Amino acid sequence: MVSEDSYSGGPQVGGTAFNGVVEELKNLTTRVAHVLPVSDDGGSTAEIVRVLGGPAVGDIRSRCLRLSDQSTSEARAVRVLLGHRLPLDPRRAKSEWYEIVEGSHELWQDVSKPYRETIRAFLAYFQDQILRRSDERFCFSNGSIGNFFFAGARIFFQSLDAAIFLFSRVSEIPAKSFVLPVISTNERLTLGCELSDGTVIRGQNEISHPTHGSMQPIDKDASSAPALPSRIKRIFYMSSEGSNLLHEVFPTVNPTVLEQLRSVDCIVFGMGSLFTSICPSLVLLGVGETISSQSCPKVLLLNGTHDRETSRLSASCFVTAITDALNRTYGDPHNCLKNPVPECGCTILNPTQKLLNKAHPSGLVNSLNVWMDPLIAMPIVHSQALPHQQFSNLFWHWNLELLV
Repeated sequence: MVSEDSYSGGPQVGGTAFNGVVEELKNLTTRVAHVLPVSDDGGSTAEIVRVLGGPAVGDIRSRCLRLSDQSTSEARAVRVLLGHRLPLDPRRAKSEWYEIVEGSHELWQDVSKPYRETIRAFLAYFQDQILRRSDERFCFSNGSIGNFFFAGARIFFQSLDAAIFLFSRVSEIPAKSFVLPVISTNERLTLGCELSDGTVIRGQNEISHPTHGSMQPIDKDASSAPALPSRIKRIFYMSSEGSNLLHEVFPTVNPTVLEQLRSVDCIVFGMGSLFTSICPSLVLLGVGETISSQSCPKVLLLNGTHDRETSRLSASCFVTAITDALNRTYGDPHNCLKNPVPECGCTILNPTQKLLNKAHPSGLVNSLNVWMDPLIAMPIVHSQALPHQQFSNLFWHWNLELLV
């Protein structure tokens, strides 16, 4: 949600789409706080939540890996191990899982005994927890070893924050980098959305990229899933058994997130799934109030392409959606805010240009950082294609060294 710089600090809010930027950002600074949602219910994360319960850890695990150390052969080996995915074929996946948890897999080759014993202990604990659920059959297909390690640690410590701390130390994340769940909980969280035609959809996966239970890698391209019947009006949280607006719940924001927001130099709304990765962190009570009270710059990094959630949305629609989420415009009227969107400064980049305009440092969103394609005039921020020097210019322009 927000980001920090080398002089003081700030946070970044978003999901896994921001990971490409994280790799470049590490070359500038490690003083960043990354605020991530815990409501994903797709892929191997969904299987863990189905059998063992608890919050989704996939986005957190993914960001931790991107921040992890790669300076030694062992650090790289640990990153490869925790980033490894099992085969799609269920039998092959289960067989390979047993090789890993027993310590005989080649992935352990460059991992020293202390690291090996620590990681294996929590993988074994995860396996033990699965076996205790005799009425549930766990599917290892396309499973993430990092997710399994994370889930084992969370259940062992009965604390999501403790699991993040352990994962951060095992993967050697820089001490000044923080990975923060926007909600710190041991409970399952379910996302819901209300469309403008009144339709209610339950579950992040169903909103963003329905997979109908498939464990295949997710394709979030807009053309890969049927279009929504109408635009998304708002995002909210639902009880685990709920199916309509009467089952809306209001989880408490992680206090550490609010602490970071009150002491930052810049807030960055990262690229990602607008309604299921960014807005879930913004609709929580206290977030809109805190962000609107800060006079620091707020920067929006637009997506490179449309997806199912944002089909036909313009850049201004992104700003409106974020402002509505922060204001909780369409929720309970007793919880709604009325902070206006200020006049936006626009920072425009293309492959050969540096920054052109400086945004005004006030309000909820005061800059659109957009790399414009000169031919089709559509915002196409591609973090992987953005040259390192231009990326540096972007953040040095804001006097930034870190995203919190």
